[in-house]
Amino acid sequence: MKNGFKKTYKILATSLAAVMLTGMIAGCSSGSNTDNDKPKVLRIGMTYGGGGNDQYFRQQFTDVYEYTHPNVTIEIVPAVNYDQMRYSENQNNEQPDVIKSLKGLMTGSNPVDVVVADTSTLKRLIDENMLKQLDPMIQEDKFDTSDMVPSVIDGIKQIGNNNIYAFSPTFSSSALFYNKDIFKKAGVEMPKDDMTYDEVFNLARRVAKGQGKDRVYGFSFNRYNGSTAYDDLSRYSDALQLKYFDAKAEKMTMNTPQWEKLLSTIAQLRKDKILFESQQNNQQNQVYNPVESDTFMSGKTAMVIGDVNLVNELKSLSDAAKTNKKIKSFDWDVVTVPTHPEKPGIGGDVYLSNTMAINATAPNPETAWDFIKFLNGPEWAKIKARSTTYDMVSRKSFIKPLNGMNYNVAAFYKLKPVPPLSSNDEKLYTDKPGLYSVRYVGQTIIQDVIDNKKTPKEALQAWETKGNQMLLEIKKNPKTQFQPDGTPYIPPADGTKG
Repeated sequence: MKNGFKKTYKILATSLAAVMLTGMIAGCSSGSNTDNDKPKVLRIGMTYGGGGNDQYFRQQFTDVYEYTHPNVTIEIVPAVNYDQMRYSENQNNEQPDVIKSLKGLMTGSNPVDVVVADTSTLKRLIDENMLKQLDPMIQEDKFDTSDMVPSVIDGIKQIGNNNIYAFSPTFSSSALFYNKDIFKKAGVEMPKDDMTYDEVFNLARRVAKGQGKDRVYGFSFNRYNGSTAYDDLSRYSDALQLKYFDAKAEKMTMNTPQWEKLLSTIAQLRKDKILFESQQNNQQNQVYNPVESDTFMSGKTAMVIGDVNLVNELKSLSDAAKTNKKIKSFDWDVVTVPTHPEKPGIGGDVYLSNTMAINATAPNPETAWDFIKFLNGPEWAKIKARSTTYDMVSRKSFIKPLNGMNYNVAAFYKLKPVPPLSSNDEKLYTDKPGLYSVRYVGQTIIQDVIDNKKTPKEALQAWETKGNQMLLEIKKNPKTQFQPDGTPYIPPADGTKG
């Protein structure tokens, strides 16, 4: 999920664009609404609301539809309201069950028509037959999906057992950014699409150089100073969909040769200073540098996995360098993110956060379908593509390099996405929030391997032992939370936060 600052920034940055969009798309209506001009209320259920979410969603999606469909009034109904949580009198209340609340919006006395959620949430609803299959309507209206980005369609079909239950007008994704200047200086060939992790790591070893604060690292899994070895291992193993524990969350399943190989690779790359490692800077009397905390823009690493917004920031960096001699820009490009040989072509970091589906019991299913068609049609994509910053439109014909730049934009959507969590796994993490700690407790254990205190096999055995102890506590009490060292957290007797 994006942090609060980014959400706020997105709202401010897109306000003007949304206003312009409304005017430009006035002539692009998908046609008269169902039942002619009869007034209708279209209720849209979202997982979260408040905190600027509603305004951002309206600016991006619903304002345009209401403008071109004056007989339709849209209501946005959140399953969980950030503002209500923020100002709740009892801050010690446990986190709300989002899925349960969303189901309530769909089955209550005044059910919502459209459901907007991420793919993991929608998959659970599909598995419980709570969403309307869209394939019959697609065929009846001859709604063209041939121009939609394959990785987006693949992601949608993955959650619907090869059927379509939803569409996403936009998506966010990542690619492998590389610093051309570093590669040229080292005399090493440039990265290319469809490389495996081993191929990328080999390139990283060949371009890494220097010592101390002047060290140029070969590769980083993300842009931000502060990434841990656990973060690297998690990102590295993501596409393989390996399990940390069994289907009932009662026994650890990480003590395997495959996990050992992954851990060995990450630990060795860290030991050899090929993977970027966090750097602590002396903040006293230090002049602020907006790129210093960015592993790629600062020139500290030759390759990094970054999202599409990094393109905008690199353009800003280049513009700033023209007037500020202290700012250094460089030549760059992107290729597809690395993949594993065991999962060829899979690894696309595609995130569908505004995926739209129709409630199986929607009071206004025709209007709901018209709304989804409108926002996923070519006219809307053509206009939206001009102002997108943090994501891309889902229609391939309108995806172009931003700001007139020249880079391999197809790298952002060429690969198939990593399948979402299964409904069972999603429910496990919701019902047993302490399971996240079972994973995170491995951070210290992984560091022991890097510090040569444990072998990878010994580390996995230690993780297995500690994890099984934590799983036993969760079995006794599913809501058990843990401290960083894996011991159960016991809240103060007086109910305060402690």
